[in-house]
Amino acid sequence: MAERVSGARTLVRTAVTVVVALGLGGCALKGGQNVSSIEGKTLFIKNCGSCHTLARANSKGLIGPNLDDAFAESLSQGFGRNVIGGIVEQQIEYPNTAGRMPKLPLTTRQAADIAAYVQYAAARPGTDSGLLGQVGVSQFGPPAIEKNGKLAFAANTSGQLLYTVKAATATAGPVTISMTNMSGTAHNLAIQQGTGPTGTLVGSTPISASGTHSITVNLKAGTYTFFCQVPGHRAAGMSGTLTVK
Repeated sequence: MAERVSGARTLVRTAVTVVVALGLGGCALKGGQNVSSIEGKTLFIKNCGSCHTLARANSKGLIGPNLDDAFAESLSQGFGRNVIGGIVEQQIEYPNTAGRMPKLPLTTRQAADIAAYVQYAAARPGTDSGLLGQVGVSQFGPPAIEKNGKLAFAANTSGQLLYTVKAATATAGPVTISMTNMSGTAHNLAIQQGTGPTGTLVGSTPISASGTHSITVNLKAGTYTFFCQVPGHRAAGMSGTLTVK
């Protein structure tokens, strides 16, 4: 973790240098006419949250830099929040193809919306309020219930690293488990015995960014954990408890 934070800070220091050198430190975002932080938060959760941690967006991605930690250092060194916006917009529009940052299918305006939100939210204590606070609030549905040997799960469609439920129940015996993912972010569903961090893997669906995949498993009475096997997703909260009676 220390290496990851150090790398993130190095990335931000480099990006700050580039932005200031280009004369963007005091300028508005390139696509910044009538930017919307609400739209920016929505787009951030969907396109960036699976890779980056940003507390106000309730995202806990572990692949890319933790944006709160990374930008806290630049703010402590006296750089304004407009510099953060410039860095983020540049990184979205011109990602380093040699790194892990992909070229996202976003317009210049959408990049500016995301940058405006990160500019506001990064390393800022507290939580979003008002309309901004309503974006990305997870509303878990009632527990999934097995019926006639079938049990269905789905991934959060907004891009948050969550399923639509946190609990499920089933009857002991053969159960066909389906996992639907329409978020565009790769997920799957695995079943593990017990509720600890490790346990015997009972079965798992393929990892996929879209569609529905199913597996049939023979479940004994007891407690199980369902979770996503994509690195970092379980740690970010993409898990729940399955009770079999």
